[in-house]
Amino acid sequence: MSSRPAPARPRFRVSTVVALAVAVLAAAPARAEPVGRAEVAPLPRAALDAAVASANTPRAVSFARTNLGQGGQPVPATVSVAGTGVPVYSLNPDFVRGDRSAAAGRFAYVAVLATAPDGREATMTAAPQPDSTWQVTGVLSGSDEHRLLARVPAGGVLLNEPQINGWYALTRDGVTLLQASLPQTPVDRFVPIDDYQHQVAGRYGDKLPGSTYQEDGGLGFQLTTTPAPAVSPAAAPSRRWWWIALSGVAAVVLGAGAVAWRRTRDRPAR
Repeated sequence: MSSRPAPARPRFRVSTVVALAVAVLAAAPARAEPVGRAEVAPLPRAALDAAVASANTPRAVSFARTNLGQGGQPVPATVSVAGTGVPVYSLNPDFVRGDRSAAAGRFAYVAVLATAPDGREATMTAAPQPDSTWQVTGVLSGSDEHRLLARVPAGGVLLNEPQINGWYALTRDGVTLLQASLPQTPVDRFVPIDDYQHQVAGRYGDKLPGSTYQEDGGLGFQLTTTPAPAVSPAAAPSRRWWWIALSGVAAVVLGAGAVAWRRTRDRPAR
């Protein structure tokens, strides 16, 4: 069958509660790509609006204020909530397994920025619920998602590789690393999509849920179910995939006594 062409410094966030377990793309050189590889579909406007609305509720604002008060900082009396959000995608386990028809990313959450009067920033993470409503499910320190979105080209999405705290600009052709705590490729270098799939398969392919690695007691992955937003069936995830292990490279570094960089996350009380 014929094929089409395949297609800052880092800012680290230190976790105080729970860790939430990417870079402009250049034109890719012509290379073979299997016919039928799925692409990540953009989040529908209605879903994005619903996510942002959920971040403007008193409950969500309270969570953001609490986050901003961590580390001995004063809790702001109020915060300003951004009028738009950033859809964030995380690595698709089927892509890591080597499925050449799978999209690289699956929808994870919408990031909505909250800013205190003194300029401190926190990012609320909004996700769809079983009853089709949206709810803020956590608060992260800083504004990585909003800051990095400016470097994602039109038609691209923001992809997170949580094992290395890596952020990429993802298009159908490939990825370009924007920043990472433990970079596996140089920042700003374009990596064709097939090459990126090969890389992540090598890093995480033996550590997926159900793997011998996990069954033998290795630091494995957590697979939790969440409803999908209203996107096309080919792109809509039925599950939300959070990794709680670091890559092999990261594990070696941490074993040597390095600091693990993680993003602050407050989970709302249910």
